[in-house]
Amino acid sequence: MGFQFQNKVFLAPMAGITDAPMRKIVFEETEGKVSLVSEMVAINALSYKNAKTYKIADVREEPYPVVVQLMGGEPDLFYDAAKLVTDLGAVGIDINMGCPVRKIIASNAGSYLMQHMDVAAKIIETTVKATKLPVSVKFRKGWDSEHINAVEFAKMCEQSGATYITIHGRTKTQGYMGSADWNVIKAVKESVKIPVIGNGDVTSPKSAQEMFEKTKVDAVMIGRAALGNPFLLKSIANFSDKQESLEPTPKHIYQTLLRHMRYLKEYYGEKVALGLSRKYVCWYSKCFYDAKKFRENYMKITDFEKAMAEIDSYFQKQILGENI
Repeated sequence: MGFQFQNKVFLAPMAGITDAPMRKIVFEETEGKVSLVSEMVAINALSYKNAKTYKIADVREEPYPVVVQLMGGEPDLFYDAAKLVTDLGAVGIDINMGCPVRKIIASNAGSYLMQHMDVAAKIIETTVKATKLPVSVKFRKGWDSEHINAVEFAKMCEQSGATYITIHGRTKTQGYMGSADWNVIKAVKESVKIPVIGNGDVTSPKSAQEMFEKTKVDAVMIGRAALGNPFLLKSIANFSDKQESLEPTPKHIYQTLLRHMRYLKEYYGEKVALGLSRKYVCWYSKCFYDAKKFRENYMKITDFEKAMAEIDSYFQKQILGENI
């Protein structure tokens, strides 16, 4: 039968976002129906024994499966990095070959590797040799509209030993702008025998189903659409299981944000948690009345307890009439 996914919905790895608190929220909200991938872990920093990077890579305390994503451009460093994250509790290793950020590309990593398939192949082969865990690769449609090589790249990944692959239907130069090309995702799926995850423009249960039907992918990956909206992931997972999906109430959104704040505090401490919470508060409140004023007030707060009080005050108004 070959490798099969436990879940057909994945939370995309996003730097500075899909940390341990975010993963815990998604696991709880989706009742374990969504597969989790870590933030990208820089293998150079791991080799220097950087404490912050080591903490990102260490998922041993998380009571659910986590795939750890590695990022780098030096094949030799991947061997030790793969062994280390295996020991640190990863259930799989994903290699980032799609990040379009300039500083990542400048380090010969991310989308840079789509232009250097020989190096990319060596990285995959080295990682596969280092671990018995499933090794996957996340990449893009190509570098730009003149250099579309996703199908060729997918075949190389398969030949190099990748267990499965994720294809984002945009080029490096597109970044996150424009539309994702589902036709290239379909072409990738048809070109290899290993499982394929489709990524790009899945923003609802309906669009997830459309991607499954059009491209025949084995799973879908959701990134930016899930920011402040872990409930979407549950809706998509339930939709694929033919179960009814319900929109979250303001009360439930409020309670989820409170849990997220608590997890941030437990993991990072109050000071760091407050800084990180600003983006999450913006995302969770984006569909509510007078959110702009609330965000402006929240950004000025420098005390964690006052931040919690501000959240409570704002959301109490949003759910007025409900029993909390």
